[in-house]
Amino acid sequence: MEQLNNILFTHSYFLRFDPKQWAIGQPYAPLGTLYAASNMRVHGYQVSFFDNMFGHSANDVVPVIDRVKPGFFVIYDDGFNYLTKMCLTNMREAAFEMCKLAKQRGCIVIVSSSDSTDRYKEYLQEGADYVIIGEAEQTLLELTNAIKDGAIDVSNIQGLAYLKDNFPFRTPARPVLKDLDSLPLPAWDLIDIAPYRESWLSHAGYFSMNVGTTRGCPFKCNWCAKPIYGNRYNSRSPQNVITELKLMKQMFNMDHIWFCDDIFGLKPGWVKEFARLVNQEGLTLRYKIQSRADLLLDNVEVAAMASSGCENVWIGAESGSQRILDAMDKGTTIGQIGTATKLMKKHGIKPSFFIQFGYPGETKEDIGLTISMINELLPHEIGISVSYPLPGTLFFEKVKAELLQKTNWTDSDEMALMFSNTFTPAYYKQLHRYVHQNYHAHLAKYNLLKLLKDPFKPNIKRIRKAASFLYHAPATLIEGFKLNKLEKVI
Repeated sequence: MEQLNNILFTHSYFLRFDPKQWAIGQPYAPLGTLYAASNMRVHGYQVSFFDNMFGHSANDVVPVIDRVKPGFFVIYDDGFNYLTKMCLTNMREAAFEMCKLAKQRGCIVIVSSSDSTDRYKEYLQEGADYVIIGEAEQTLLELTNAIKDGAIDVSNIQGLAYLKDNFPFRTPARPVLKDLDSLPLPAWDLIDIAPYRESWLSHAGYFSMNVGTTRGCPFKCNWCAKPIYGNRYNSRSPQNVITELKLMKQMFNMDHIWFCDDIFGLKPGWVKEFARLVNQEGLTLRYKIQSRADLLLDNVEVAAMASSGCENVWIGAESGSQRILDAMDKGTTIGQIGTATKLMKKHGIKPSFFIQFGYPGETKEDIGLTISMINELLPHEIGISVSYPLPGTLFFEKVKAELLQKTNWTDSDEMALMFSNTFTPAYYKQLHRYVHQNYHAHLAKYNLLKLLKDPFKPNIKRIRKAASFLYHAPATLIEGFKLNKLEKVI
């Protein structure tokens, strides 16, 4: 019985298994895992945590299992991080291996992740005793309590999948938690933050940490998977967030925060109250967020974000073609993207764009409109992907007949188009390279014109960016030539 009071938490995101992210070197701690560990600890469990972020293989966990001898082994992935939402096969295979290793050592194995929610049958086949479907803190607590109490039938616990009479069985879904302030703050004391800090400082020159202020997203972009928190949107209070930020500043003295919400500050009045408290408490913050163009059209709201320390806003611009945005059920317009971008720049916030190519039905004209939008608005950064179908989305249902064995990327750099579209997969990979070069050439041109217009106010950064035109302009021509050679309509 004492063993069943002992939980070893881990997660299945190995930074090393994602070469692109390993090279970038800007990892964030598994926030969702730390929330779960904290919640179990306040309810009387002995909690340990093994961090795979910098690990080499699933076998790394074996000495820890042997030392801790947990009754429960819980693979609990971070549902706040888009990298875990991508359900990469490298991480899935690592999770499968850890399930087997823990099972061999007598642990009760429980898994919670976006991938296991979508593929709970496979995880159960690979050694998991239970898979938690959706938001997991309350389900995990009820499940472990029931097992400790000797329960044989757990079918009354919502949000659970397990083998019943050797067949996969799911209980009814659990409603999402509305009062997020009722959760204890993440168990930041369980993590060794030193390698995170070292990686950030060596790759970016500053140290960033992640904080979640909300769960869920009420918008209905038809390619967006929400297996954990769904379409409901619930928010922590600004006061609760400020309490955590003050604690983190005291513990880690971080330089920067990524508010990892799908949508930051959607609740009316939240951003203004947060800004008021930041200034009242004398907090000096630098942070980035994710939002939508149609939520960044109010001058007062954007000014409040800026005054509280917002430096960078990533918006899902996706496409410069209204036709494609409408096909995605995006609910935004090209005009809103332009207005929001200009308003953010006015208040000193750097706008950054997520761009998506390869949505079904996209033509060369649509691609051209997207490139023109990027060149005209010149965001601070762009993140380019091809359309990636994930289970549970309308988009997946549209293309699933064309998906064969491969339904997930191996790592985040794969960029594979997994269904038939206007152009070949090779075309979209080359398009990615071309658009990046073209974007940097236009940025360089912009800085060159600024320099020529006001040569008596030299800025080292601007001079470097302007000089980069000598590289990016010819590189753009070369990449464009390669792209044209691949332009073959399927």
